[in-house]
Amino acid sequence: MHIAADSPASADVRALLDEHLSDMHATSPPESVHALDHSALLAPSITFWTARDETTGALLGCVALSELTPAHGEVKSMRTAPPARGRGVGAALVRHVLAEARSRGYARLSLETGTQDFFAPARRLYARHGFTECGPFAGYGPDPHSTFMTLVL
Repeated sequence: MHIAADSPASADVRALLDEHLSDMHATSPPESVHALDHSALLAPSITFWTARDETTGALLGCVALSELTPAHGEVKSMRTAPPARGRGVGAALVRHVLAEARSRGYARLSLETGTQDFFAPARRLYARHGFTECGPFAGYGPDPHSTFMTLVL
């Protein structure tokens, strides 16, 4: 697996992000969907990476890091392609974004994910990497459909 900066506008990435948004809208009320589409991920404050198969180049997953402040980043658009699930792609992407956040000197890395059962694997993945639940951050408000998590780096 190779993780590298990539464009969220690439056709295969757009398809994965569209699937991600579709799942978010299927599991959460519209006001609780905080996932970004491919065009929003092109913002200058966001860095976007993909994980690809080293041999075939097939897209395995993606993750983005949004700089909230010079000391605080947010994990966005974490997604593993369905055929790649259970192969450690998500863990590799989390390790990658953690390393990048540390290299930037962030003091904290946070994220928002859902409370529904659909999001349980994501919450477990983040908890395994040291994230703990916290209150809303960076303009988010209290939401019964959102779990907020953070990690002091």
